[in-house]
Amino acid sequence: MHRQMITAAALAAVLVPVAAAPATSAAPTAVRTPYVDKRVNGCAGPHPGCRPGAVAHYWYKRGSSARGVGWVYASREGVRSGTARWLVKRPGGTWKTGGTWKRAKRISGFVEVHWGKDGHTGPKYPKNTRICVEFKGLSKKACVTLK
Repeated sequence: MHRQMITAAALAAVLVPVAAAPATSAAPTAVRTPYVDKRVNGCAGPHPGCRPGAVAHYWYKRGSSARGVGWVYASREGVRSGTARWLVKRPGGTWKTGGTWKRAKRISGFVEVHWGKDGHTGPKYPKNTRICVEFKGLSKKACVTLK
């Protein structure tokens, strides 16, 4: 019955004469936000099992080359505990510490830790900046690039 009502309504919309349609669009114009929000993720190890994994949320104003980092997330599978930090490298620069060493929380078969919060907050870096997460005692780093 519900399907018949949808079909009847769709058919009625098609059959309405063009002259009966309003000359201007009644739909509100879409408000375009000046910000672009993106999320990037990367793995250091082969799939399956990101060992470790990194995710970063970043934002920027359209046309800008500056990228704001809202939060960074690190995870590592197959361990019961861990301590991690994140590092940042501007294009042509050297590696700097982005976030201090933090103890990761255990979630089932992996550990996770994050820095920052949602929203357009946090440090700003130039486009193509690299962010890596590093776990103590593990030589592999998981990295992402802010495009």
